[in-house]
This record gives sequence, structure tokens and C-alpha cells, in this order.
Amino acid sequence: MTKNPVTTSLPSAAVHGLFHIAIKTSDLDATRMFWCDIIGLRDMARPDFGYPGAWLACPQPGGLGIIHVYAGGPALGPAGTAPSGTAAIDHISLSCSGYREYIARFKAAGLDWREFLVPGTTLWQLFVYDPSGVQLELTFEGSVEGAIKPDMSPGRAYVAGASFFDFKTYPKLSSLKGVA
Repeated sequence: MTKNPVTTSLPSAAVHGLFHIAIKTSDLDATRMFWCDIIGLRDMARPDFGYPGAWLACPQPGGLGIIHVYAGGPALGPAGTAPSGTAAIDHISLSCSGYREYIARFKAAGLDWREFLVPGTTLWQLFVYDPSGVQLELTFEGSVEGAIKPDMSPGRAYVAGASFFDFKTYPKLSSLKGVA
């Protein structure tokens, strides 16, 4: 017996979580190195769309591909290069642990970063940029990250709306090996 399509109940509209963020890049190798070797995501299988790219996933078992990277083809603008920065999207935020280890990874890779204490909470944050100029916020539960609090001194403290990304001084990540 077949159900009548008119009386079949369809799902209600609901958001179940963020599926992914897509980043255009001019340097796929450096972008993959940043997100995998420094941040800790993992490469996962990606369909062949006919242009280069990567799907990067959370490392937990069954972790979804939350960052999709594409280069060449549709990533290129009229000038033949991928756009940079986050434009209207200010940053991407990931929930993390290992605050001091991330700082060590940033130092080893030559990356600049900023630190922040979320007022009235126990949350700590690190801000860093990927090779395409996309700002990333890593958020930590500070109560389990040790006694040394984030460095809120001038030049190290995060200031909302103040970019510290500079293409000219960004390190050449594709030449680094085994940062993480």
C-alpha cells in the first residue's frame, strides 16, 4: 500500500548545525597546511568537481567536512586570482582545547595571532589568519586550560574590527614540514 503524497507528513523547517564554510584560495597547498597541520583538521574524500580543492574535517570519529577549500576554476575572480579576506563575514570560530599548544604551533609556523578573554565568562580565544586572509577564532573553556591567562597586553590582545593580516609578511607555509 502506497502513502498518499498529499497526506504524508514532511519535516518541519529546522536548522541542525553548520554544514560547512567554503574558502577560495590562490594557494591550495598552504591553505591545506594551515587548516590541517596547524589547526588540526584532517583531509577527507572530496568529489571531483573538475577543479582543485579540499574538504577538511573535524578529527573526531565521523567528523564532518566543515571547511571546503577550492582553488582554480570558480575560485578565480576576473583578475585570475582568488579573492582574499573574510569580507562581510568577520571570522570563523571553532571550539577547541589546548590553548598553549596552539600558540606553540603559531610560533613554529611564524604566524601572528591575538588573544582574548571573553568578558564575564570563562572563555579564552585565539585569533589567527589562514593564507587567504580568512580570520579564524579558536575558542577554549579557560577553566581547564591552566593558570596562565591569555596575554591581553597591547599588540597581543585582540581588538574587534582591527585586522592584523598582511599578505607581505604572512609566512610561506608550503615550505614548512611537520609543524603540528
